[in-house]
Amino acid sequence: MVFLRRTLLLRYLLLAAMLALLLFVSSFWLPQGGGRDCGTAWQPCLSFYSQRPEPLLVAAQWAEPEEAPPLIKECPGQSFQAWRLLLYLKSCLSKNDDVLLESYLLSWDQLINFMESLGSMVSFFSQKVKEKVVLIRELSLKHKAEAHGKPDSGLQTPAAFGLKEGAYHSLRSMVEAELKAGMVDFSYRTDSGCRTLLRLHRSLLWLKLMLEGLADGPDARGRYKTPGELSRDAYQVALAPHHPWVLRQAAELVFLALPNRKYFLQLVCVQEQREATPVLRIIIHALTLVHTRTQRILQEHGMLELP
Repeated sequence: MVFLRRTLLLRYLLLAAMLALLLFVSSFWLPQGGGRDCGTAWQPCLSFYSQRPEPLLVAAQWAEPEEAPPLIKECPGQSFQAWRLLLYLKSCLSKNDDVLLESYLLSWDQLINFMESLGSMVSFFSQKVKEKVVLIRELSLKHKAEAHGKPDSGLQTPAAFGLKEGAYHSLRSMVEAELKAGMVDFSYRTDSGCRTLLRLHRSLLWLKLMLEGLADGPDARGRYKTPGELSRDAYQVALAPHHPWVLRQAAELVFLALPNRKYFLQLVCVQEQREATPVLRIIIHALTLVHTRTQRILQEHGMLELP
């Protein structure tokens, strides 16, 4: 019994030490470069992480009817609402093959709520995502103020984000404006909206792949993968190739601390796997459409590997 207690104590001390290291590292800027940035003490070259996700093939239309499907309903008492996420994802796809940034970032507000619902261990990732959403909104505010010849008042109310019109109205308009202004550098890091959105784009793939795993059935032995396993698998495809070695190790601790599958199902207001699968597939389809269009626009301008 004494030995068992000592073992548990050592595990908790190791976890605390790793978390302290994670917080220390997060106080600095951690680049999300591609494979060419490896080979340093912070990012050893690992061939395992050089993989890239397969191109996505999606249907041309939405999986759900025009009206809100009865499968996706209001979930009382929680900040994340799947129906609201679906509404914003659908709204951000314009008819001219563009992505409207106001609805896109509102989608991320809901996804941040989803991440924060998973516990304090996930807060490191959700905070980084939140910073990126805020940065794009701040860039939009700044551009709007400059366009009208007024100083930025610093007020950041939803009505003042400046995303309904102007340069940051859509992804294509933002790309064109920032390229024209020289805000995007293909060799060095700049705090541009394009670079920031690329990081959100990669995180969107991570969440989409994780939800795909939750929607899947059991394996040949009748076993369902745990959310931690699914998150790790998705992370290795979507984010690990762009993260330094230290952050990849810290992510492993986050995956260990994720709640069980039943908790994830409750976030979309269902209790059983058979109820969850059709709901998750509708959300996954929406995420896929948004991710695919964003991927295409960024690829057209050679922005998939911005440093």
